[in-house]
Amino acid sequence: MGPGTWPVTLRRRYRGGELGLRPLHPRRDLQEWSALRAANRRWTGPWDSTNPYPEPALGFKAAVKEQNAEARAGRLLPWAMTWNGALAGQVHIFTIVRGAQQGGTIGYWIGERFAGHGLTPMAVAMAADHAFGVERLHRLEINVRPDNANSLRVVEKLGWRDEGVRREFLHIDGAWRDHRTFALLRHEVDGTLVQRVQNLERSGSVDTVDTVDSPQRLGRIDPV
Repeated sequence: MGPGTWPVTLRRRYRGGELGLRPLHPRRDLQEWSALRAANRRWTGPWDSTNPYPEPALGFKAAVKEQNAEARAGRLLPWAMTWNGALAGQVHIFTIVRGAQQGGTIGYWIGERFAGHGLTPMAVAMAADHAFGVERLHRLEINVRPDNANSLRVVEKLGWRDEGVRREFLHIDGAWRDHRTFALLRHEVDGTLVQRVQNLERSGSVDTVDTVDSPQRLGRIDPV
């Protein structure tokens, strides 16, 4: 990904509706975003990243503008997840490094009322396909707490390789937490990850579980 390629919007028909990944807008999305985050404080709280050296959080408008600037510079893909047009959560590809590495990390969360329909696995697949295809990244990883059973089922069933535990990798919900790292290389994907999700669903091998994975690690945004 080079400067100037952002914004990027992805959409597809899925389970009788439209699943989308799009940029947040600093003004138009403020009210809906604030309501979504407020309604999911308990749902996401155990997985929210925290700073051991607290500093003021950015307001919504400033944070969205900062993330869009990072995206235009080629270091971040900060998507909002939508379901039939409504904000449902987020999928980000962050810490994108070019040069010899060509890699990034995926993080995601979904609102509780949208959970249970398999939206997150497909949204992650859409994001990863874009990263491997259009952005030509070589490697992606997802870091999951060992006690996050829903997220573990997603990455395992989608064929992401378990590379082991990173001790006290991230500060989550007020303490340093271990994480398991799952990775995938571009040449390890036969076809697309969207096709992989579809094949698993046809065989009945993929859960309709949806996940929360350290949402605030995607960038601390307060609804103000």
